[in-house]
Amino acid sequence: MLKVKEAMPKDVGRCIARMAPEDIRELGLSEGQIIEIEGKKVTAARLLSCDSEMSEGGGRGFLQIDGIIRDNAQAGIDDKVTVRKADHHFAGSITLRPLTSTALLEKERDAVYIRSLLEGMAVRKDDRVRTNLFGTRICDFRVMDTTPDGTVIISKSTYVNVEKQPEMEKKARISYEDIGGLGSQIQRIREMIELPLRFPLVFDRLGVQPPKGVLLYGPPGTGKTVIARAVAAETDVYFTHISGPEVIGKFYGESEERLRNVFEDAQAHAPSIIFIDEIDAIAPKREDMGGEKQVERRVVAQLLALMDGLESRGQIVVIGATNIPNTLDPALRRPGRFDREISIPIPDRKGRHEILTIHTRGMPLAADVDLRKVAEMTHGYVGADLEALAKEAAMASLRELLPEIDMEMEDIPYDRLLAMDVRMDHFLEAFKEVEPSAIREVFVEVPDVTWRDIGGLEEIKEELRDAVQWPLQHGDIFEKFDITPPKGIMLHGASGTGKTLLAKALARESGVNFISVKGPSLMSKYVGESERAIRDVFRTAKQASPSILYFDEIESLVPVRGKESGSGASFTERVISQFLAEMSGIEELKGVVILATTNRLDLVDPSLLSGGRFDLILELPRPDAQAREKIFEIHLRKKPLSSEVRIATLARLTDGRTGGDIAFVCRKAAMLAVRDHLKTGGDGELLMEWHHFESALKELKELPAICRQNEGSK
Repeated sequence: MLKVKEAMPKDVGRCIARMAPEDIRELGLSEGQIIEIEGKKVTAARLLSCDSEMSEGGGRGFLQIDGIIRDNAQAGIDDKVTVRKADHHFAGSITLRPLTSTALLEKERDAVYIRSLLEGMAVRKDDRVRTNLFGTRICDFRVMDTTPDGTVIISKSTYVNVEKQPEMEKKARISYEDIGGLGSQIQRIREMIELPLRFPLVFDRLGVQPPKGVLLYGPPGTGKTVIARAVAAETDVYFTHISGPEVIGKFYGESEERLRNVFEDAQAHAPSIIFIDEIDAIAPKREDMGGEKQVERRVVAQLLALMDGLESRGQIVVIGATNIPNTLDPALRRPGRFDREISIPIPDRKGRHEILTIHTRGMPLAADVDLRKVAEMTHGYVGADLEALAKEAAMASLRELLPEIDMEMEDIPYDRLLAMDVRMDHFLEAFKEVEPSAIREVFVEVPDVTWRDIGGLEEIKEELRDAVQWPLQHGDIFEKFDITPPKGIMLHGASGTGKTLLAKALARESGVNFISVKGPSLMSKYVGESERAIRDVFRTAKQASPSILYFDEIESLVPVRGKESGSGASFTERVISQFLAEMSGIEELKGVVILATTNRLDLVDPSLLSGGRFDLILELPRPDAQAREKIFEIHLRKKPLSSEVRIATLARLTDGRTGGDIAFVCRKAAMLAVRDHLKTGGDGELLMEWHHFESALKELKELPAICRQNEGSK
C-alpha cells in the first residue's frame, strides 16, 4: 500500500509511475517494469525511480502518478493504492475513441502517427490516454478494447483503430500537474476545499464548521482560474461557474434571482464548488456606489445573504477570484464567507521553469533549448506571458516552414512536419515580441547600451554591479550572510558625465525589468492624483520584481521642502511624503531597486538621502585624460579616421570637458567631414581629417561664451 502524490510536470501523459528506489527493492520490483495500480479500479503504468527533481513531499511510501493515471485508478492525492507486478502482453490491436473532436483523425495514416506517440505505453480497457498531436496541448482517447485482454503494451506492430465519432462525454481534465510554480498555494487551497468536501465527518467530530470560501487574488495571468478548474477536477465534485455580467439583469429582482438559482443548483448537486471569476464586478464596495446603483447594491446584499444567511449552505464551497481585492465589499472579506485569502504571486525563477516545462510539453524542442536560461531571462513574466512566449517561439519555427508550403496542396507531408523543431533562437526571437503583462503599460524598450559603451567610471560601474547584479545572480550568498542590498541608488554630477547612460547600461546588463518614470508625468492638478500615481508606479514595480524603477531628474519630483509657500508647499509635501512612505514604509519594497539621477543634489529633499532610502549616493566626476581617451575611442570606433588624427591629442585638448562634450565634438567633426565629401561630388575617400576636429573643438569653446551672452541679455 502506497500513498498517492502528484507527478512531476515532465511525466504528465507518459504513463509513468515513480517510487523511491528503496521501495522498489523492498517490493521486489525493477526499474522500467510494468506495474498494476489498484485504487477503486485497476490501471497500469511503467515504473521508474524518483530522481533529484522529485516533487515536495515525496520519499519512502509514496507513489508519484499524474492526473490521468489517478483518474484511471479512481484514486485521489493522498489516497492509498495497491501496487503489484503486472502480467502483460504486447497488444495485437487496440481500439481508441477520442474524447475531444480533432481534425487529425480523418485519414488512415493518422492512426499510424497516434500509434507512434503511444508506443511503449501500458494500457487496459477503459483507460484514458493522452497524446500531444503536433504539439497540441491535449488530445485524450478512451481505450475501448484491447487484444488480448488485461494489461497490454502498445508496440510498432500493434494495429490501432481510431473511431471517427468522438465520445464528447467531458472536457479534458486539468490536474495539479498542469499548474507550475504554485506548490505551496495549491497545498493551502487543498486543505481549505478538498478536506471539507471529501471528509466532512472530520469537522463534525471536531465540532467546528468546515471552511466555506476561499478568495484567490493576484495579478492577471498568474493562474487563479486554472487553480479553480484543477481543484474541481481533482475533487470530482459538481462545478459551476459565474461571471459578473451574466448575473446582472435589466428587470427588477432578476439579478438576485439568477444568483439564487446558481446557489440552489449547487445545493441540489452537493457536494459542489461555485467559482465566481472577477468577483469585484458583482461585489464592489457599497459605500463607493452612487444612488443610481441600486441594482449593484442589491446584488452584493444577495451574495452576502447566500454565503452566510439564515439558511445553511450545506456542502458548497465558494471560490472567488480577483486581481483588485481592495475594491471588494469588506463584508465579504470575513470568516464565514471567505475564510481564507490566498495570494497568487508572480512566479519566481523556479516557478517559471516549471511553467515553461508544462507549456512546452508537446513541443519538438531542439537539443540547444535551455529552459532554465529562458526562465532566468523572463523576470516578471506570469504564467499567461510564458504560455504566449512558447506559442510565439512555435510561430517563429512555423515562419521558417511557410516558404516551403504550397498553398494549393491539400496537406503538408508528414515527414516535413515531423522534421520541424523549436530551437533556442526561436525563443530569443519570441522574447522580443512578448513583454511582461504586469508592466505592459509602462514597458520601455531598453537601448542596447553595455558597460563597454561607457568610457572610464570603472569604480562607479563596479559599485553598480555589486548593488544590483550580485543580489540577483547570487541571492543565496546574500541570504547566508544576511546582507540587505541597497534599496536606492542616487547618481549625481555635472551634465554630460554619463548618468543616464549608466542607467541604460545597468538596465541592459542586469537583465531585469526596467521601468522609466518621468517626474512631470506623475504631476496632476487634482488633489490626491499625484500621490495615487506614485503608489501605482511602485505597485507595478513590485508586481514585476525584480525590477529597476528609474527616476530621471528626480529633483523636479521631490524638491527641498519649505522653499515654497501657499498651496504649492502643501502639494510638494504630500508628494514627498508619499514617495518616502513607498520607499521605506511598513510595506517592504522587495526586489525593487530605485535608481535616480540628478545634476543638482542640493535641490533634492535631504530626507531622501538618509539610510534606508537612497543608501548608495555616487558622484560622477569629470573624466580624466585616460577616461577621455576611452570615450573618444568609443565614439570613433566605427568612423573612418585620417592617419593624422591622434586620439591622445584630442583627449589632451578636451581637458575639463565631460563625456557629453566629447560626444558633441565627434558628432560635429563627422558632420563637417560628410559636408566636405558631398561638396566635392562624393569623389574620393570619406575620411575625418584633423581640421574637422579643430573646427569642432573651436565651436565647443564658443558654447559657454554664447550661454553667458544669453544669460546677460536676459
